[in-house]
Amino acid sequence: MPYLGAHMSIAGRVDQAIVRGRSLGCEAVQIFTKQPNRWAAKPLTPEEIAAFGQAWRESGIGPVWAHDAYLINLASPDPGLWEQSVQAFQVELERARALSLPYLVTHAGAHKGAGEEEGLRRIVAALDRVLDRVPEVMVLLETTAGQGDYLCYRFEHLAWVIEHVAHPERLGVCFDTCHVFAAGYELRTPEGYEETFRRLDEVVGLERLRVFHLNDSLKGLGSRVDRHTHIGQGQLGLEPFRRLLNDPRFQEHPMVLETPKGPEMEEDRRNLAVLRGLLGKRI
Repeated sequence: MPYLGAHMSIAGRVDQAIVRGRSLGCEAVQIFTKQPNRWAAKPLTPEEIAAFGQAWRESGIGPVWAHDAYLINLASPDPGLWEQSVQAFQVELERARALSLPYLVTHAGAHKGAGEEEGLRRIVAALDRVLDRVPEVMVLLETTAGQGDYLCYRFEHLAWVIEHVAHPERLGVCFDTCHVFAAGYELRTPEGYEETFRRLDEVVGLERLRVFHLNDSLKGLGSRVDRHTHIGQGQLGLEPFRRLLNDPRFQEHPMVLETPKGPEMEEDRRNLAVLRGLLGKRI
């Protein structure tokens, strides 16, 4: 079965994400290692790193990984913002490595009017610089909805970046169900689902796919609007999630929620219950 879980808050201290995930019954957890809407962050202390490792070991939770801050734009045409983004991304990788996390997920960037090719070139330049400086952690390019000038909403964008970086072995893919659907890839019908993953395999390779974000979409197919909603309550409905959870190709993959949060993690609890209710259902 896939490892099911959610994105967990690190409020209080980074190890509290593990504590919260354990209380929710998560088998996988995604975290920010710092505030996602700020550039700066206090360095992780040896005590914080040790507490995180101990909490993880004692939790029974399997895969845990990080997502980078939202301010980072590795495709920015503004030299100052690009440089700031590259430096911040390096810090994100260093923090993930300090916590022994295998992956760092990123919304790689928006070209801000410079054009898709130029934006993709800037992403490659940024990754080449940072991956040379920080070993071990794999960067997962997240599929985006293509809202505004955001890149990586087409599988071809992911393939181009992977092909052109100096260290392609350090790159993988994070598949977001809401984003892929909003970008124009059908998931609701058996034929559409199979064609989407056939195309991903053909263009990128399914072996690159490491984690999933499970989110329903408020907006329709090809809307290019990034609006997550609860499982089964959006334009996707339950069928794509049933197929995905029972797809033999993805039975060892971690899959986490990024659906809207509620008090006391009740929304995460309900969404996980919905997903677990789909396990073992024939596809």
